[in-house]
Amino acid sequence: MSCSFCATDPCIRAVVGCGGEEEGGGAWWRDEQIDITKPLRGDLLKMGDQNVTVMLSEDELEKMKENRTTFSKFSATVRAVVRIRQKYQAMKRRRVERAASASQHSAHLTAPCGDQRSTSPKIFTFDVIDGNSPVNLGKKKRKKKARVLFPNSSRRVLPTKEQSRAKSCLVLLCVVVFLQVYNAIENLDDHVLKYDLEGLEKTLKREVFGQQEVTDGLLGHLKDYLSTYVHSKPLVISLLGPSGVGKSHIGRLLAQHFRSLVGEQLVMQYFVLHHCPTEGDIPLCTVTMTSQVSEMVTQAEEEEKIPLFIFDEMEHMPTELLETLHGLIAKKENNEYLNAIYILISNLEQEEITKFVLQNSTSITISGRGYVSKELNALLLSNLKKHHLLWQEAELLPLTLLEKSHVMQCFIDEMSREGFYPERSHVERLADELGYYSVGEREFSRTGCKQVVAKVNLL
Repeated sequence: MSCSFCATDPCIRAVVGCGGEEEGGGAWWRDEQIDITKPLRGDLLKMGDQNVTVMLSEDELEKMKENRTTFSKFSATVRAVVRIRQKYQAMKRRRVERAASASQHSAHLTAPCGDQRSTSPKIFTFDVIDGNSPVNLGKKKRKKKARVLFPNSSRRVLPTKEQSRAKSCLVLLCVVVFLQVYNAIENLDDHVLKYDLEGLEKTLKREVFGQQEVTDGLLGHLKDYLSTYVHSKPLVISLLGPSGVGKSHIGRLLAQHFRSLVGEQLVMQYFVLHHCPTEGDIPLCTVTMTSQVSEMVTQAEEEEKIPLFIFDEMEHMPTELLETLHGLIAKKENNEYLNAIYILISNLEQEEITKFVLQNSTSITISGRGYVSKELNALLLSNLKKHHLLWQEAELLPLTLLEKSHVMQCFIDEMSREGFYPERSHVERLADELGYYSVGEREFSRTGCKQVVAKVNLL
């Protein structure tokens, strides 16, 4: 329905937009009857879905009644003015609402809970706004949980969260490393047990006198080297010392022990004066020695064993043989002679060793007998390099002079082997027949135990 006044005057209907069919008309005052004879200045009207403010004075209304025909001529202009005014009022109202909303938000942040108030409504209404009425903020929207979509033909099972595999890989790596280390330790123990170093230690303690530090050093080098099969260089040990102190005896004990474990074919005892007595034999000796060492190393590689090479009387070895042996021992990346043990026995630098022991006899205690300082080793190494560079590849183990008590032990052992009962008075009488270096109250044998066998054979 349209209002009664607009029905009689199409001009007014065009101005206010009452629900006629003319261009620019709409449903702003649909189903509402309005008496325009009343003053409308500053009043708010609710017109359907639109909020419109009509600002017309009484004189303007009277003039409109009297000049209906004139007003119809300007209906298009008035309609445009009304529309512009409506848009301006709407924009002004929105600005006011934004300002009120901003002030309300700041008050909400600063004011304590329960004291928050609203200053303006969110929508247009004829209701009077009460400043003390609480604001209905409405219910908060609940966030919808993500749903799992299942195919119609599949079983409804929630997917499992895919965990990172880094932790599992780290645990697996730790287990593998632990097993490898444990296996390596077990293999080390098995390899050492295969060479029975404990039995060798007992033999050396029983057979060798006065060289406790040397035997301990020898066993330490052997244990470290024999604990694994793969090596970066061969083990080279040089036994140095005066005549009769036990160098060759230790070599014979080592050869005997290794023959019982790795076999006769993997142990070689090379005596220079016996295998290469003359200078004319040097070329043949060089070829023969190289061939023997190569064959033994090859066989040891096949059997996964470590061969033993003992070279005695090194002080008489020709330079050509020293060069050949140095080529076999020197560390090289492609050297096939890495898994081998070389024992070099000589009486080189025996004068330096004798001089050192006699000058430092007071510092060598009974418990530390046979100890050789690092200073002596450095001196021996510098002198041996002058002889040949072969010794710079070796671990030096100098054997010192034997005291009279050690010589007496040699007599007792030899007499027991020959079936004699070793009376102490008899042993002391035999020991007194040998020559000694006297330093204070201590006596050092000039020839060690070298003449013991000959003395016992004369009994």
